[in-house]
Amino acid sequence: MPVNALTSFLIILLVAAVTFATRAVPFLIFPKGKEIPGLVQYLGRALTPAIIGMLVVYCLRSTSVLAAPYGAPEAIAVAVTALLHMWKRNNLLSIGTGTVLYMFLIQTVFL
Repeated sequence: MPVNALTSFLIILLVAAVTFATRAVPFLIFPKGKEIPGLVQYLGRALTPAIIGMLVVYCLRSTSVLAAPYGAPEAIAVAVTALLHMWKRNNLLSIGTGTVLYMFLIQTVFL
């Protein structure tokens, strides 16, 4: 369904406003000098690894280990991603390299 220019502009404006609000609200709720509650600090520490774990489970949920290639490309890509991240501690580098390696493996090696 095509939309006209005004509708497109309003959609872009609304998305920009919501994005800005999500960035600005924490600074309004927790101004400089005001102590951040313990629960919020805990969630800041605990949610990142939990979300990464959830993403790994989501990405590997349909991996078949009972049929060829027995999950080999996934296992190799996950191992390289984990090892590279432990070595360099760079999310973008490790995830990007793991993704490129996985795509290479499934398109050329494990046909």
